[in-house]
Amino acid sequence: MTLLELLQLLRKKWYLVVIFPLVFAGVAAGYCWGFMPNVYTSDVSLYVLAKNEAGDASSGVSSSDMTASQQLANDLAVLAETNRVTEATAEALGMEDLDDFEVEVSSATTNRVITMSVTSKKPESAALVADQLAKQVSTAAVDVMDVRAVNIVDQAQVPLTPSGPNRILYTAVAFLAGLFVAIALIVLIDLLDTTVKSDEEIEELFGLPVLGNMPTVKKGK
Repeated sequence: MTLLELLQLLRKKWYLVVIFPLVFAGVAAGYCWGFMPNVYTSDVSLYVLAKNEAGDASSGVSSSDMTASQQLANDLAVLAETNRVTEATAEALGMEDLDDFEVEVSSATTNRVITMSVTSKKPESAALVADQLAKQVSTAAVDVMDVRAVNIVDQAQVPLTPSGPNRILYTAVAFLAGLFVAIALIVLIDLLDTTVKSDEEIEELFGLPVLGNMPTVKKGK
């Protein structure tokens, strides 16, 4: 099937191209705005101090330290998800576990300032968990990693606006999914349709030229 033929099919069944995306987008929007709760993200910044550094303001940071920052972030991300850290954090806050919280650790490639983000349905809880988690990660990192200290640079703040969910994005994806389903359905219907629609198809099927067409006459009542 050529692109021109596909466009002709879509033109004939334009109502499917309109209905399916609108229905998919409408259902997604209804679910996103009606049932998906807001989530809030609180950030806390950490700085990793290597054991070979003096710890004063004059200490320089070598290029190798810069390169290692991303690896340190990966290590801290794994450390933040260990039972040792999560259980200690939950116990300090009087919680059973941290299953309702999403934790993400990231860092830039030009420094060793690492950002730990905690996402929760409640903004106050996100800030509390972020601060306590940073303390527990700092303690655990000194014990198990080759670092001198993990210092907290900025305390977590209670977020004032939600960080998600991205309802507009979800709705747009649903719209595109509906469009894809509509096109696939139209193509499938055309492939399953075995009726002859043109003189060219007759000539292709039977190998005989079409000499003329007999018009259909509708009898009046």
